[in-house]
Amino acid sequence: MTQKAANNPGARSADAPSASKPIRILVADDHLVYRIGIRSLLESEPGFEVAGEASDGKDAVELYRKLRPDVLLLDLRMPQKSGIEVVQAVRKEFRDARILIVTSYQTEEEIFQVLQAGALGYILKDMGREMLIEAIASVCAGVRWVSPAIQRQFTDRVLRQQLTAREMEVLRLLARGLTNREIANVFSISASTVKNHVNSLLTKLEVADRTEAVSLCLARGLVSLEDI
Repeated sequence: MTQKAANNPGARSADAPSASKPIRILVADDHLVYRIGIRSLLESEPGFEVAGEASDGKDAVELYRKLRPDVLLLDLRMPQKSGIEVVQAVRKEFRDARILIVTSYQTEEEIFQVLQAGALGYILKDMGREMLIEAIASVCAGVRWVSPAIQRQFTDRVLRQQLTAREMEVLRLLARGLTNREIANVFSISASTVKNHVNSLLTKLEVADRTEAVSLCLARGLVSLEDI
């Protein structure tokens, strides 16, 4: 089904959708047909209200400022300002902004950038009605909502950035079964220095030993079978 991550630190509290207090949504998409369709879908759901529509990124920022919706439903690729630029601009001015990316595109770089910029959710346009409603409600409540596959891409990207170049080199040699002494000989460094690198790897990967570290990194693509 879906994967929900931990609550966003510092997020404002939000009530669940109700007839008395609907979730107010700003829809930002440059395709008129999509905006018509999403308005029809949302307004047929109890507890949801379309507060406004924007056809480009510049309008999205201006309307957000004017309407202060509970959730900004934002396409990733927009004229005037891209989705990432909209997220950056809105979050700079409104740190509690709840933004859900709804797009046809799913590249690792774009996912990483928009989530790093502060979007709370990322969903593809071909997802079903129930999943979209769930995503909007979750993001409104301050809960990150992304599919398991996208969450894994994001987590692995962050992890790769946390590992130093030398730690990645040590990891590849661990995958080949080399001991600390053998790795030390490869780099002409001390075995104690290698041990420090290994301990740092275990901490960052949150694993107990080198075997678990190698298994995890193979499964997640941080090292490949070609490295062995």
